[in-house]
Amino acid sequence: EGAWITTAILRPRKRKAGVEQEKIVVAGPVDRFEGGSVTAFTAGKFYLTRVENGGFLALSRRCTHLGCTVPWVEGEERFVCPCHASSFDLHGEVLSPPAPRALDLHPVRIENGIVKVDTGRTLKRRSFEASQVARA
Repeated sequence: EGAWITTAILRPRKRKAGVEQEKIVVAGPVDRFEGGSVTAFTAGKFYLTRVENGGFLALSRRCTHLGCTVPWVEGEERFVCPCHASSFDLHGEVLSPPAPRALDLHPVRIENGIVKVDTGRTLKRRSFEASQVARA
């Protein structure tokens, strides 16, 4: 019994098939973010980027190579992985390998001028496409 109880406590719980957990992070009003800016949200483990044309992307902080946390380097205007030097642009697109693909995304929606990010879902992608940008 003791082994069963210990296993039950330590074992991760499975999600029910077909049920997605929505975890919304309210980033703030649209006008709080300037074009070309990157804002780190440590609680949600993502970066909110406002691209030049005014749209938004919520980029995962995990490198697509080995999962290291990728910091934004302001002076170089890119994300640089400290583990193997992969780098990514403002859109999360790979600038230099070994990362095999662009940074993952979290869905962004804008409701009544407020930017909201669903950190319960992570979207894997090969590269950046303009359709991935959320617009007000």
